[in-house]
Amino acid sequence: MTSRVIDLRPWLADVPRSETAFRPNGANQLQVSAMNDPQCLADRYVEVWNETDPDRRRRAIAELWRPDGRHYVDTREACGYDALEKRITGSHEKNVRDGGHRFRAGPNARALRDVVAFQWEMVLADGERVVAGGLVFLMLDREGRILVDYLFVLPNAAAA
Repeated sequence: MTSRVIDLRPWLADVPRSETAFRPNGANQLQVSAMNDPQCLADRYVEVWNETDPDRRRRAIAELWRPDGRHYVDTREACGYDALEKRITGSHEKNVRDGGHRFRAGPNARALRDVVAFQWEMVLADGERVVAGGLVFLMLDREGRILVDYLFVLPNAAAA
């Protein structure tokens, strides 16, 4: 347990005020689209990491994330389309292309207001054995695009 408070002000300073302002009468709800189905979003998210075609991967990144979208995992971070593409391509090359794995979303995606959370797994490309896994926590804008993407790699996920 920590007594430190997480200060979101630096992050919120980059988000247009219209996206963080409280709106009464349910107006804070995200627009209705396929992006608002949490399982659909989770499945689309992991497919980006599996995508073999660089052009399709680039288009999928632009469809899922905002131009200023952010991704955090361990000590790494990627901000903006170019950095996101570099991060996702690097993971794809290491884990999918060269490592013989594929990623999949667990069937447990859940949404609460502007947040979607789900478990992910990395499995052998030709099987079902889980070799790694973790949790994804996505903060979305009003259009359902990813503002911030926190990816947690959980220890012993393969043993679960």
